[in-house]
Amino acid sequence: MDFEETLKKLKQSLFHVLGNEFQEYRKETQKDIEDFINNSKEKLEKWTKLLSSRKITLEEYEWLVKNQKDLMALNELEKVGVSKIRLGHFKNKMVKAIVDIGKAVLLNQK
Repeated sequence: MDFEETLKKLKQSLFHVLGNEFQEYRKETQKDIEDFINNSKEKLEKWTKLLSSRKITLEEYEWLVKNQKDLMALNELEKVGVSKIRLGHFKNKMVKAIVDIGKAVLLNQK
């Protein structure tokens, strides 16, 4: 499994979700995603490799990712006044995007 390729797909997916959600704050959202990826890269790589090798289930992977949700700091979007409720919805979309990438990794391992 090439985690760098997986990470690239994850960034694209998150940028796509962001682009649809916060079009007026493109620069801020890009910074928040980059910060999240940089801060979570080691954990995501570890969990994705465990999932890929079937040492954890997709449900366990999803649980691990969901537990990171509170650590998803969207500081730039918060600075420009995006509401906490809207940020919470976006974090849920981020979790879904990450889990979807995990599913794709599993499908490619079959």
